Amino acid sequence: MIKYFYAEDAFERVKEIVRTLQPELSHIDLKRILVVRSIGSKSRALARIHGFPRIYAFATGIKPFYIIELISERYDKLTEEEKYKVLIHELLHIPRNFTGGLRPHGKYVNGRVVNQLYGKFQERRISKT
Repeated sequence: MIKYFYAEDAFERVKEIVRTLQPELSHIDLKRILVVRSIGSKSRALARIHGFPRIYAFATGIKPFYIIELISERYDKLTEEEKYKVLIHELLHIPRNFTGGLRPHGKYVNGRVVNQLYGKFQERRISKT
């Protein structure tokens, strides 16, 4: 059975990423992002992102939001650099219009884009100090 827990530490990383990578991630509304850890998943993924489908938003009157699920058995073993890259990757799945849908892997979500953004993230972090 899978168990879920809020991942406050990872959400702090997400906030740092989004605030540092402006204007690239300016469309991301941190008030509508949740980060959870799952324990017991059989998934081979390190993490995954779940959107809130538009029909659910319409039917419930809740604005679209996103949940980043970290597969604890895999994600927690990563280096700090890898953890940041995984979170950047998941954030890239969020489309500019923030409608609850997800961007597929391809032009906007791929290793090259993740590495470029991680490089900018590192440069901007260093220049802040």
